[in-house]
Amino acid sequence: MNVLIIHAHPEAKSFNTALMTLAQAHFIEAGHTVAVSDLYEMNWNPIASAADFAQRKSPDYLVYALEQRHNYEQQGIAPDIAAELEKLKAADLVIFNFPLYWFSVPAILKGWIDRVLISGVCYGGMRFYDQGGLKGKKALVTLTLGGREHMFGQNAIHGELVDGMLRPLLRGTLAYVGLEVLPPFIGYHVPYIKPEAREQILVDYKNYLTNLDELTPLRYPHMDEFDGKLYPK
Repeated sequence: MNVLIIHAHPEAKSFNTALMTLAQAHFIEAGHTVAVSDLYEMNWNPIASAADFAQRKSPDYLVYALEQRHNYEQQGIAPDIAAELEKLKAADLVIFNFPLYWFSVPAILKGWIDRVLISGVCYGGMRFYDQGGLKGKKALVTLTLGGREHMFGQNAIHGELVDGMLRPLLRGTLAYVGLEVLPPFIGYHVPYIKPEAREQILVDYKNYLTNLDELTPLRYPHMDEFDGKLYPK
């Protein structure tokens, strides 16, 4: 199996980095191939712009998604994007490893999503959800946050986490491009807990990774449930 880890944390000694390192070592020890995109270490450019394209189809007006498709076909996509796309296409499992910022992903990771999940490869036309360009691959979100577990859920102070706060990422991004989305692994209250509690999270994460094949993927729409105009059948 080929594993790609997209890591988004600015501190090399962070707990998120410890989670990333554990996952990398776990899969290598199991005989798998692992690639890591450490976005801060790479100084990843998160800004989607006309500079991403060598051969503009429309020089006078930028439609980013259309230029993505055209430039990919013409091999005119920016080299940093092309390199990430090759990693992504080779991957069987993609792990997104990050701290939750403002109910969302860090800006650098959002920029990776904007620039790498390109039209014409990852989605386009009627190619989304179970017919998306990345179908056949799995995605796992591994995140940390400052809140306690009881702060998330129905009627909790912050509301639902998986079906609420993370919906734009899990459904609107990962499932949309065809990835089979596994239940996320969440480290709660990480900045405030004792070292032994952090160690327990690492133990739990290793067990989680060991038993990935036993997890039931999250349920999102299937295209065969809708007609040609996307009305429910």
